[in-house]
Amino acid sequence: MPINLRSLFVPVQPTVKQSSDRVSYHEFLPHPDLQDYIYCYWQLSAPESLEKDFIYRVVSDGCIDIFFDLNIPQENFVMGFCKQHTEFQLENSFNYIGIRFLPTAFPRIFNVSASELSNRSQYLNAVVPETAAFIASNFHSALQMQQIHELLDTHFIQLLKDITIKPDARLYDAIAIILKNHGVVNVEKELDTGISLRQLRRLFGFYIGTTAKTFSKVVRFQNMLCPKPSTQRSLENKLFYGAGYYDQAHFIKEFKNLYGLTPGKALER
Repeated sequence: MPINLRSLFVPVQPTVKQSSDRVSYHEFLPHPDLQDYIYCYWQLSAPESLEKDFIYRVVSDGCIDIFFDLNIPQENFVMGFCKQHTEFQLENSFNYIGIRFLPTAFPRIFNVSASELSNRSQYLNAVVPETAAFIASNFHSALQMQQIHELLDTHFIQLLKDITIKPDARLYDAIAIILKNHGVVNVEKELDTGISLRQLRRLFGFYIGTTAKTFSKVVRFQNMLCPKPSTQRSLENKLFYGAGYYDQAHFIKEFKNLYGLTPGKALER
């Protein structure tokens, strides 16, 4: 890629919290050859049955994910860029495996428009049937994480060998401006990278799955999560002004839309 996205962007998913403390979430680095494309592999599991179904909240992070339950690998999914948080009601026992792609990586690997995936999850077979079939035929509940890691590395390294699509470098110039400024940019005035706003909208739609303005909002929000300030400090010191929010009400409204909780409930955890 023309820029090192990994060095500029850390897509954060908050630590899973539940009173039973029997749900765990872990992230794993892919093979070095994949780290320009895949941010992490992840595992969300409840190996012992919970007392009730688990609500998993996914905050907006600017990425596209493939995911599946290791107990039912034939049912595998892809979730596109989401402009707001998403909640999944899981059963009381599960073992989900996921692949989180850095922005622009999924369309580059599979030549699929990210805009076709945005704001929803759908069966992977309808989007990239070859990878869906690979997951269905190679994964099962007895696999250990090291084996899962190796299978995924091998599959995606092989896919990278066939990549021919080369995005416009001016798109990455615009993305770099957004990331280096933590999402606090004037899209119409500060993303002058040599292409028109109409072309920029088309490129962001295909490679990110949304507009530059909405992507910037998510980047700004993610920057509030990492490093994570205490809610009291962020509000009392009015750090939301430095993050580009024009007042506290605007900050709270947008944060709740992207996270699913008010900052007062989310950041104190």
